[in-house]
Amino acid sequence: MITVEQVTKRYGTTVVVDDVSLELPRGGVTSVIGPNGAGKSTLLSVVARLLPAESGRVLLDGADVARTPGRELARRLGVLRQDNHLAVRLTVRDLVTLGRYPYSRGRTTPDDVAHVDAAVARLDLGGLEHRYLDELSGGQRQRAFVAMVMAQDTEYVLLDEPLNNLDMTHARDMMRTVRRAADELGRTVVVVLHDVNFASCWSDRIVAMRDGRVEVQGPPSEVIDTDVLRRVYDDEITVREVDGRRVALYYT
Repeated sequence: MITVEQVTKRYGTTVVVDDVSLELPRGGVTSVIGPNGAGKSTLLSVVARLLPAESGRVLLDGADVARTPGRELARRLGVLRQDNHLAVRLTVRDLVTLGRYPYSRGRTTPDDVAHVDAAVARLDLGGLEHRYLDELSGGQRQRAFVAMVMAQDTEYVLLDEPLNNLDMTHARDMMRTVRRAADELGRTVVVVLHDVNFASCWSDRIVAMRDGRVEVQGPPSEVIDTDVLRRVYDDEITVREVDGRRVALYYT
């Protein structure tokens, strides 16, 4: 379980995450939604220990992430950042292999190779694995970074906007990969999404944020609701049920 206890994060005098407390149970897919500036990515970064909190703490199965040794944390929690920049030129396979560093420390073992092969196949990168990242489209690079996180083989997976740069087909396939990671591999996946319909159709639970706070949380049937979405996005959004799923018609 991920437990967030009264976490606050500021940039200067601006409060970006405002006294957030939250419990995310083990297993399944949790999507974090909300308008731009709601604090979604910042909260995820604090949970992953990429950013320090001004106050409060984050517990991973009862252990304070701020006090957990880095190598131990990297074996339990994998994270995709919203912006990924590398100073070196790598092939796709080189990048995915970096996900095994917490285990091999750079000395690749047969077990590492097996995990890399599985992640490359899962993200449909077999035809690209020997190409350099700077030769790929933005969507192909995004899939490669997600494959790196999957190769890390952690129980907890945090993905910050994994659908960035992906077309409709690859976005759907990415969410299928996320769903299978939870259902078939037993991962606990927390994903920041802008598209509320992907959150509705692929998540077990949704956390909706606004102005640095959690506005509402619950199953899609409770969160993807006209009144709730009005509160979160300050907009009139029609919600309909299609094939048993709640769909927001925000393009009208």
